[in-house]
Amino acid sequence: MARRPVSNELITKTNVTPLIDVALVLVIILLVTAPMMSAADLPVDLPSAHTREAEDERNVSITLGAGGEIAVDERRVERSTLHAALVERLTRPGQSGSLVVVRADRGTPFQQVRDAMDEARRAGAKRIAIATRQSMEGR
Repeated sequence: MARRPVSNELITKTNVTPLIDVALVLVIILLVTAPMMSAADLPVDLPSAHTREAEDERNVSITLGAGGEIAVDERRVERSTLHAALVERLTRPGQSGSLVVVRADRGTPFQQVRDAMDEARRAGAKRIAIATRQSMEGR
């Protein structure tokens, strides 16, 4: 058996492979969990559409449940406090150009959707969209 000669040289290079592995795992976790953080847990059956606006982390989400429940982002609110909740959310620093996305159940009367859009406009929203489920027919 041949022995390797013992070297007195110091190891001066840093092994960055474990650091890169950890960073990539954290990025994947962030990408998977980020879309789940912006919407409330109200069950909503979205209507279908042929196009859809890309979701952005700066979006403000108004969710209208089939039973009349309302949520701004992940926080449930009453109809009487919807305006105040939207004003508070839209006046945060860096939120001036936020897109307000109205997510309504398919069975929600259009008048409630329209009222939510009016409240968003009165609260200072410049851009408003209605969330839909993307339809693959007709392509």
